[in-house]
Amino acid sequence: MKSRLLASLALGAAVVLGATGCSTFTMPATTIPFSAADGVNIPDSGPLKVRNALLVADESGATANFLAAVVNDTGTTETLLVGLDGATQTVRVPAHSTVSLGFDGAEPLLLRRVDSAPGTNVELTFQSGDGEGVAYFIPVLDGSLEYLADFVPQD
Repeated sequence: MKSRLLASLALGAAVVLGATGCSTFTMPATTIPFSAADGVNIPDSGPLKVRNALLVADESGATANFLAAVVNDTGTTETLLVGLDGATQTVRVPAHSTVSLGFDGAEPLLLRRVDSAPGTNVELTFQSGDGEGVAYFIPVLDGSLEYLADFVPQD
């Protein structure tokens, strides 16, 4: 009688462990951070946060419009430096505000000498405040998506 009880308990334990074992040893996918958009979020490059960054280029990829949202949670106006192959452009962001580049009627930031066709990634550098800055690969898209068609450079 005891052997049947022990066998039943062992079988029950094996079923429970077999059914839940994967989640015991594997990190759930919901804990892995990712950008749920066409662009990417830039890791901390100073006090400013760059969200949903992407480039929209024509077929040649010679020039591209940089689209992003730049968030300033600080109490002072900050400047974001965006660099590509030694050329740097600046974006000023007032205290406690967000600056949209290319969205909500705002102009995108035109980058020249990108030389990367849609479907590739371009390494840009981002720096603000006293931060060291970071280099990050930004996706290059084309105007085939309807909401990006107006952002294809025309020059």
